[in-house]
Amino acid sequence: APQQYQSALGSGFVWDQNGHIVTNNHVVNGAGKIEVTFSDGTIVPAKLVGADPDSDLAVLQVDVTADRLHPVQLADSNAVKVGQLAIAIGDPFGLEGTMTTGIISAVGRSLPADETAAQSYTIPDIIQTDAPINPGNSGGALINAVGEVIGINTAIFSQSGGSHGIGFAVPIQLAREVMAQINEHGRVIRGWLGITGQNLTPTLAESLGIEMRDGILVSGVLEDGPADKANVKPGDLIIRLDRKPISGSQQMLKIVSEKPPGDPLGITLLRDGKEIEQVAIVAERPALDGR
Repeated sequence: APQQYQSALGSGFVWDQNGHIVTNNHVVNGAGKIEVTFSDGTIVPAKLVGADPDSDLAVLQVDVTADRLHPVQLADSNAVKVGQLAIAIGDPFGLEGTMTTGIISAVGRSLPADETAAQSYTIPDIIQTDAPINPGNSGGALINAVGEVIGINTAIFSQSGGSHGIGFAVPIQLAREVMAQINEHGRVIRGWLGITGQNLTPTLAESLGIEMRDGILVSGVLEDGPADKANVKPGDLIIRLDRKPISGSQQMLKIVSEKPPGDPLGITLLRDGKEIEQVAIVAERPALDGR
């Protein structure tokens, strides 16, 4: 049978004068050949420096003269407020250099890294915008009113495939962390405990016969994982990490992910009405889907 080839189109932007370009992982994942088209129409080959499927980010590099590179200005995405002007730049449906405008609709959302798969990791602090984002916008910049990049357009919530005014962007602060780790290690290293859990709700608390309070109810523990070795069990309620109260699963995910593998992590559990102090040795979180 003849060999079949597929092509994918996405967006990206120049990160620095070293020729690094940031885009979405799903734009370049599995690609045998990557090309970058600049705004003047010049097409150059690019190599994949590193990718992070968890945050759906990838770093490319092109070998061109510095005068052809115009790095973006980065904002502090932690300072983004609901109601701010948002401008999405990209190539929706292959229409090069398209700009759409809207506002920041929400911040601090949680979004699965791949909505088509049941993955335990979620992208934290995602930015939601109503600036129209369509196929081909992926990897493009979401900028503020003064032209600074606040996020990387990553996904849309749509049943038709078109924009319904609900788009999501990875915050630029997360992209800074991913870029730093890819440059240093060639990949992103995250801490991991090997548990599944959910926020304690009034309904759950009532069904379990415990007092309602902030915490993460452990629903599963991976055998021989860090939490299992620390004697964490299904049904435990995690109420503190390193003696700091845990208010929700997103906060816990952030704390554990940022903990270097090999470091100890104090876990305060509520079990049978009693507080128990355990210490887990954080491991490196396995790559998703074996990657």
